[in-house]
Amino acid sequence: MFPSTMMEEELNLWDFLERAAELFPRKGVVSRLHTGEVHRTTYAEAYRRARRLMGGLRALGVEVGDRVATLAFNHFRHLEAYFAVPGMGAMLHTANPRLSPKEIAYILNHAEDKVLLFDPQFLPLVEALRPELSTVRHFVVMDEKAPEGYLAYEEVLGEEVDPIRVPERAACGMAYTTGTTGLPKGVVYSHRALVLHALAASLEDGTALSEKDVVLPVVPMFHVNAWCLPYAATLVGAKQVLPGPKLDPASLVELLDGEGVTFTAGVPTVWLALADYLESTGHRLKTLKRLVVGGSAAPQSLVERFERMGIEVRQGYGLTETSPVVVQNLVKSHLEGLSWEERIRLKAKTGLPIPLVRLRVADEEGRPVPKDGRTMGEVQLKGPWITGGYYRNEEASRNALTPDGWFRTGDVAVWDEEGYLEIKDRLKDLIKSGGEWISSVDLENTLMGHPKVKEAAVVAIPHPRWQERPLAVVVPRGEKPSEEELREHLLKAGFAKWQLPDAFVFVEEIPRTSAGKFLKRALREQYKDLFHDPSRG
Repeated sequence: MFPSTMMEEELNLWDFLERAAELFPRKGVVSRLHTGEVHRTTYAEAYRRARRLMGGLRALGVEVGDRVATLAFNHFRHLEAYFAVPGMGAMLHTANPRLSPKEIAYILNHAEDKVLLFDPQFLPLVEALRPELSTVRHFVVMDEKAPEGYLAYEEVLGEEVDPIRVPERAACGMAYTTGTTGLPKGVVYSHRALVLHALAASLEDGTALSEKDVVLPVVPMFHVNAWCLPYAATLVGAKQVLPGPKLDPASLVELLDGEGVTFTAGVPTVWLALADYLESTGHRLKTLKRLVVGGSAAPQSLVERFERMGIEVRQGYGLTETSPVVVQNLVKSHLEGLSWEERIRLKAKTGLPIPLVRLRVADEEGRPVPKDGRTMGEVQLKGPWITGGYYRNEEASRNALTPDGWFRTGDVAVWDEEGYLEIKDRLKDLIKSGGEWISSVDLENTLMGHPKVKEAAVVAIPHPRWQERPLAVVVPRGEKPSEEELREHLLKAGFAKWQLPDAFVFVEEIPRTSAGKFLKRALREQYKDLFHDPSRG
């Protein structure tokens, strides 16, 4: 191998905050706290306080390689931890407070966390968990004061210390899957992975972030690195607006307009509620230019509603195991001449793999399926921020990869001749009826385009004749639609009669996972005997 003349500089997340503090010291970090108070700070102050947090954690005994957990929403203290913990060579473990107490106790023990930083509103949860936690030595309330037996974040802050530059392949953080298919599984991130991920995700054909932007991540910082937005926004020096736990439409509009937000990102549930609010009030957002939707597929109708308001919608796709962003939707330049309807259909697809991600849609033998927009296969990935296994879980690690080393996502998709990916379902959620596959996601998104439907989840229910048949669980928008209306709507959208749901159940609310996705496991269990009723044939 012929050597290069390049310096051997290790990639490190701390460099993002150091750059922001040096070049954009007065740029704001705005937080709405759990009290409703709006807190304002700057990158320069965040840099100093992160150095003090490193000093305080070191005084508590945190060393290189140790795990520091958080149970917290989006605010300035959490952002400080995002940089301080990796900056001292430790691992930031962002735990999801929406998991069950049993699952939270499991992941904190499995990760062997030494310190737990948590928001004040989670004190009752932590008090209940505390007897079950075997490795946590220090419990820190992310506030100015703490009750007896706990430490206050502001009191933990110590003297400023210098970062510890660990090798770029050293661990810097970890997160656990939401446990929809068993116990949560741990994924460990490296400095190299997250630095490259933030760079690629920020490109013009990704989230297109720059110093001029004002970024409001609605996606929580406890969920897959908040889609890497805290790191990416700091990297480019953008103003950050951190909304805390209050994510109702009126509260979001207040921050979006009041702080001049240009970019935001979150799950479809949030944007459906915001679109309803904007349309019902007639309000139009003053500065918002781009909106990323991810976590689950967005209905085409949702994309169209925001695009008509002049807000560009970009789909995103990723998993805990992929740091997370691997696909982002954009309209290729030679497709700019598409009609409005064609453009909306294109933007409703999942999108294209971002740079440095290798993606294939493959059959059971690992062979790429045709790029015809019809043939389904599993989405499989390779790349510098894709996990090669799970933390202390050999069996899950063995099952995670194909024989030729591709990560198996468990998502089923098609791709077209342009390379656009379109997620059709999870492998476990596909409906197999009489030997033919039906996509629950396609049915859901089309149903949610009906004016009388607010939300819809479609699941496979066992059937004595056809093996499985689709059931639609629908939340009406005001007046309840008839089953015949919904079937007619699906037929007009191009579904064949055999693909239509055999039954519709109308409910006030659909159960969700901790990540905001439909909890289809619960629906399948609740309605598992529906089609075994002899009166239904």
